[in-house]
Amino acid sequence: MNCEQLLRIGGVIQLGILTASALVPGVLDWRRQLQPLDKLLRQLIWVHGAFIVLVIAGFGLLSLLLPGPLAEGSSLARGTSGLIALFWFARLTIQFFVFDAKAYLRNPWLRLGYYGLTVSFAYLAAAFGWAALG
Repeated sequence: MNCEQLLRIGGVIQLGILTASALVPGVLDWRRQLQPLDKLLRQLIWVHGAFIVLVIAGFGLLSLLLPGPLAEGSSLARGTSGLIALFWFARLTIQFFVFDAKAYLRNPWLRLGYYGLTVSFAYLAAAFGWAALG
């Protein structure tokens, strides 16, 4: 498998992650859990969530539609791939060292999704890191 194919797969994975992102507010009951917060804080959380979705959608579409230019090794391609790798490496690190999701992994599907996301974050960090390093 070549770098272009790995990045195309990464695009599919990133767009798939958006499915999990769409489930988060319901699984974590954001409407009820955020209700005690000040209106501005609730709005900030929703807006930050929306911007993260836009970033992931952008990364996914770039990876799916332009894997060749991303894999070509130019400075822009390496910088873009490096940014995407850093994003997913940071998310993977947060998964291991910051988030404690045990209380929310109440059924096998939620556990499978959580571990599937962890594997996805690792794949994305590695694939885009490889593209960035050439």
